[in-house]
Amino acid sequence: MTDAHPALAVLAEFDPRDMAASAHLFAEDAVWHSSNPNLPELQGDHVGRDGICAFFAALADKSHGTFRIEPVSATPVGPELVVVQSRNTLTLEDRIVIVDVVVVWRIVAGLVLEIWDIVPCQPTEVRDATH
Repeated sequence: MTDAHPALAVLAEFDPRDMAASAHLFAEDAVWHSSNPNLPELQGDHVGRDGICAFFAALADKSHGTFRIEPVSATPVGPELVVVQSRNTLTLEDRIVIVDVVVVWRIVAGLVLEIWDIVPCQPTEVRDATH
């Protein structure tokens, strides 16, 4: 396969720290399914561009702007799906929390329609942020 998958081009534009610049990537009725047991107040479905932007604003607020995504791999599956593995880091209270996650993206006609954010119950690593 010599041509890049079109869904990967959409994901390359996504910046969760600048949702104003990324909002156009999402369909009006897109849904972000969050299943993060470490942040129960953010679990559930976040609907539409506004709902997804509000989710990332709440995540930024909860982590005091420390949320970072380090992509590990992105694998297209058929014409619509991309499975992304990443290592996410954020500071919660006085702990640096590192979590390996999988996110399944459904992208059609250049727009993100649905996202399943799958986070394990236990973080990969937790460090003291006070040192």
